[in-house]
Amino acid sequence: MSVASEFKEFAVKGNVVDLAVGVIIGAAFGKIVSSLVGDVIMPILGKLIGGVSFAELTFSLGNGPNGAPVLIKYGSFIQSIFDFLIVAFVIFLAIRAINKLKKPAPVAPPAPAPPSRQEVLLEEIRDALRARP
Repeated sequence: MSVASEFKEFAVKGNVVDLAVGVIIGAAFGKIVSSLVGDVIMPILGKLIGGVSFAELTFSLGNGPNGAPVLIKYGSFIQSIFDFLIVAFVIFLAIRAINKLKKPAPVAPPAPAPPSRQEVLLEEIRDALRARP
């Protein structure tokens, strides 16, 4: 089998296509959540804690060799943590809802066990006694 045919077989398998669709949808979903966090939640949170913008929270290490300030942008890191937590929570809610929609396969009740040999013999005796004049 040639490398090209092996790659074609690998690439068209359902799992690879499903994974690709998941990554694309995940990236688009990530942009939506990032916008929600950055444009809606963080301004409200900043207002509640005294007008602080998390994106502007930095720690200066001085100036670099070219004269530009060297900053640790821990506010952006905090915002990324909020992004992650919200994405994780929304995915949790989505999977929880999907699991509730899935109905377990109906379980058929087990077939009744056939009568034991003794029961069959007793029924034959009963029927024979009823048939006697």
